[in-house]
Amino acid sequence: MNNPVKRRKIILFLFTLKLLTIYYFFRSRSAEDDTETPISSSLKRWPSLPSFRPWLPTPDVPVGSCEGYFGNGFTQQITVLEESSAGWFRCFYSATLQTSVCEGGGLRMDPEKISMSKGDEPLESVMGRKEDDELPVFHDGAFEIGVSDGSRAGRNLVNEEFLNKYLPRGSENRHIMRALMASTRLVDANKFQCSEWVEEPTLLVTRFEYANLFHTLTDWYSAYVASRVVGLPRRPHVVFVDGHCQSALDEMWRALFSSVRFAKSFAGPVCFRHAILVPLGYQTAMFEGLDGRIDCSGVAPNETEQHPNTRKTARLSEFGEMLRAAVGLPPNEHRSSLTSGHTILFIRRENYVAHPRATGKVESRLSNEKQIFTSVKSWAANYSGCKLNVVNGLFAHMHMEDQIEIIQHSTIIVGAHGAGLSHIISALPNTSVLEILSPSYRRPHFRLMARWKGLNYHPLYLNSSYAHPVTVIKALDDIVKGLGC
Repeated sequence: MNNPVKRRKIILFLFTLKLLTIYYFFRSRSAEDDTETPISSSLKRWPSLPSFRPWLPTPDVPVGSCEGYFGNGFTQQITVLEESSAGWFRCFYSATLQTSVCEGGGLRMDPEKISMSKGDEPLESVMGRKEDDELPVFHDGAFEIGVSDGSRAGRNLVNEEFLNKYLPRGSENRHIMRALMASTRLVDANKFQCSEWVEEPTLLVTRFEYANLFHTLTDWYSAYVASRVVGLPRRPHVVFVDGHCQSALDEMWRALFSSVRFAKSFAGPVCFRHAILVPLGYQTAMFEGLDGRIDCSGVAPNETEQHPNTRKTARLSEFGEMLRAAVGLPPNEHRSSLTSGHTILFIRRENYVAHPRATGKVESRLSNEKQIFTSVKSWAANYSGCKLNVVNGLFAHMHMEDQIEIIQHSTIIVGAHGAGLSHIISALPNTSVLEILSPSYRRPHFRLMARWKGLNYHPLYLNSSYAHPVTVIKALDDIVKGLGC
């Protein structure tokens, strides 16, 4: 073949054909793996998150750094039970948070040996039930792991020294994860019997304040972190090791993870091929950091990647994107262009029954809230700088998807101190937050969360629970002008 042009064309064609062959080979292999791997049968995929950064174990994460608090500071791996055909167990300890994420295989749970209410009942059927009835008490044999070496049978999985070192009690009166591990026994694998096996990875979660958005948010975050720390390739199932009744926030648990069950819903002893013990929400940085000691600022993920800084984090932005994606909203969507101008979300407090011990009447943090809302609407309707849309944020009876969608489309979020402001976790970058604080509720929750997210936070301190409409409108006017209106 003497024609060089024709020769180059043939070589290019063969090279392209080879690339296509390799591409389709690996794509078909990937599809086969997806079909043959049991994990693909019922577990949801992790969504693609713009802020996501790998949660790889990195031993050199500085203690007390932002990554130590909000990311993978669980750098010390402790093997409790070596892997065998019967079972295994290990923990990942965070010196920053002073707690552990633990996981094990061949873990058996006997619901009959856990004292607590059944859970998942309709709220109206359990009114007046005590909180102690809903929290678990573990008896001998509540949790067991099989061992091939019969000489080890009958021993505790861990001793008191281990618990004090890797699961210190801290300020918790009832440290459920610690109590669960303390109750776990080693048993002869030949005597290991289960009425049901759960083959796919499962989070064991105990909730405390399950009807409060802020505290539930800390549980969601802890469950998300635990999933990432142990490297789960897909979203796990969740089993609530508590006896709480149904809550409006349960729908978000089901959206975030692959399924939700209550421990008492199993008919008999159940064995988990892979169980992950999730730390209490009280042990997350979002709760522990309320004392103000966490000096971290939220930034864009590319900044933490290009310019590493122990005092900056994008982990809460990542989690906010996870919340949006879980309810079907694009995690990186810009604010809606359906309405021009800016949207001001006024988060309202309303009376509703949240749990069996609730009276149905919420505490008043802003005594003239209705008047303030009416004044803000009137001011916005007559604003000449740009179009302002005011949204009435009555969230108590709205689906979580609708709540998060409203947050995503809001330029300014305003409200009195209360759990509803926890939604700023899923707010988009450059959102402004105006928190109205009466003397009795000057707590740092949302000031700190806004800082850790990198949002624009504006406090409005009152001398009482009454706010003068002119004062609130002046604060909003300053924020709006800062947006270029």
